[in-house]
Amino acid sequence: MPALFLPPAADYNIQIIVLFAIFAAIFTLAEYCTGSPSVIEFREAPPFNRVRFLTLFAIVLCLSIIFRGYITPSAMTEYVQRGGSNIGAVVDFPFSPVRLMVLMLPESASPELVLRVRDGAGLSYMIAAIAIIWFVVLLRLRQWPRRDAPFNVWVNLPTFNSAGGDVVERLERDGRINVILGFLLPFLVPAVLKIFASFGAAVRLDDMHTLLWMVAAWAFLPASILMRGVALSRVAQMIRAQRHAAAERAAISGHYAG
Repeated sequence: MPALFLPPAADYNIQIIVLFAIFAAIFTLAEYCTGSPSVIEFREAPPFNRVRFLTLFAIVLCLSIIFRGYITPSAMTEYVQRGGSNIGAVVDFPFSPVRLMVLMLPESASPELVLRVRDGAGLSYMIAAIAIIWFVVLLRLRQWPRRDAPFNVWVNLPTFNSAGGDVVERLERDGRINVILGFLLPFLVPAVLKIFASFGAAVRLDDMHTLLWMVAAWAFLPASILMRGVALSRVAQMIRAQRHAAAERAAISGHYAG
């Protein structure tokens, strides 16, 4: 999408981007059509992946429209820019993730770049926060994962090692870790980038494509990790409830047999 909305940089090859998109589409199609999973989690447990995809799509789309407005303004770009500016001004308070993203910029950064980062980060962070709330509400409304429907742990969690220890305790532990990590990452990423910049490994923020994907990853990855933590906790609750129900049935059967 950025390759279509924004002018390419000097070292930007649109053919490579199209080829990468084709390979990603083939991989996703093959992953969902085969019986044996590889790396994609919760592929048979919607709406987890749908919410994540729509979140990333909305973030990249809004950032692409905002950045396009700096080159070829239009009524739509001005509307989205105005919304991003208003949101950025609201969430740009001391110690907020958006303020940390602005402070990450070098002192030589132009006011236009500072405004661009603040507006893009504010809008992206707001979209990610709304997506998390939407995801939690959907889980509650749909009672995900449904106890009366089959849930294959191996298919939906192919990277989870179920060997060794209690599965429920490990799912709850991984869920808590993911939730904490997803909450802290928006604060930690700007600090890490600032440290790298102090050692001479600064990111090319003058390139719109690099800046767009950096802001999108900064907003989307923590939200995705936090959603994963919530989903793992829900799976642990489902397994615990199924164990409790099975124990009750076994106790009742033993009572009648006795």
